[in-house]
Amino acid sequence: MSKTFDNKWSWVYLFNLIFYLIPLWAIELPWWQRAIALLVLIPFLFCYFWGYRAAPQQLWQPTLCIYLLAVAISPLNPGSIALFTFAGYFIGMGYPAKRAIFTLLGVCASILLLNELIGYKGPYFFVYGSVLVLGVGGFGMLDRHRRQLQHQEAQSREEIAQLAQMVERERIARDLHDIMGHSLSSIALKADLALALSKAGQTDAAQQQLTELAQIARESLSQVRQTVSGYKHKGLLGEITTLAQRLRDGGFQVSLEGEVPKLAARAESAIILVLTELCTNVLRHSKGDVCRISFADEGTHWRIEVSDNGLVQHLGAGNGLTGVRERLQPLSAHLELDAGAGLTARIRLPKHEATATVASAVQGTAE
Repeated sequence: MSKTFDNKWSWVYLFNLIFYLIPLWAIELPWWQRAIALLVLIPFLFCYFWGYRAAPQQLWQPTLCIYLLAVAISPLNPGSIALFTFAGYFIGMGYPAKRAIFTLLGVCASILLLNELIGYKGPYFFVYGSVLVLGVGGFGMLDRHRRQLQHQEAQSREEIAQLAQMVERERIARDLHDIMGHSLSSIALKADLALALSKAGQTDAAQQQLTELAQIARESLSQVRQTVSGYKHKGLLGEITTLAQRLRDGGFQVSLEGEVPKLAARAESAIILVLTELCTNVLRHSKGDVCRISFADEGTHWRIEVSDNGLVQHLGAGNGLTGVRERLQPLSAHLELDAGAGLTARIRLPKHEATATVASAVQGTAE
């Protein structure tokens, strides 16, 4: 589990304090009793947020402090039941199920003992307190289980990513070995042969070997460039998946619509850079929480859209959008911006430009 707990909802959960405050005005109490009960909220709030900041192994400290505050204020305010529930939540969230259950039952037993010692009329203090402590404690246990699953999923994704990197490194090493192994052996052989012929006075033959050596070197360089260009990105579909995950990590709900087209290498590289820039703009500037990436076949064109539901206050062409248009220009594609219910960036890409490329280069890269 994480070192600290997520405190995004911590302020919301404090609404339970209303059950602590109601008895202070529903029951006739001396002013000093009300004042002490209100002052107890100061150390309680400190301990409450301390619990969210504490590492799991130190969570018992703020939990114990909240429990002791609840015990201490119970003779003055029966609303202390609310404080017991906060302790119950931390118990359920901070400890394994078996230990949490026994601890929660111990808290309920202490509430029963307080009910007898203080002399509250009827079993209401004990009954209500126990039900709330067990219920909220159970919610804390579910929350702990959810966090454990999230941690395991994150750990699994990290392991998969590491394995993918290892496989990719092995593939790169294998490809470079296959490409360069034979070429480097030929270069070494040609160089040794040219040196031997030169020493033997066979200048023309040595010159021929050097010419062939230079040709092999140029061909090897071309193969390396084609191979490396293939490593620069994972293809349009792979990059779209990566961008969608980046947006989700940034808090957006992402939907992918339509079929991702198969583009020539030049067009694919340009579209990947354009979509990366557009998604980066969404992350940086959008005030929304929903993003849609869609692809559509319009006959002679492909339509590609990136839209979000953020409120657009000012629509200007910065360096990013200028760069997008510059990348689209060689493909005869153009960018349209529509600021309606959010911002939509629409790309219209002619098919004849998207598929126009040197066939041999694409084939060489694939091989």
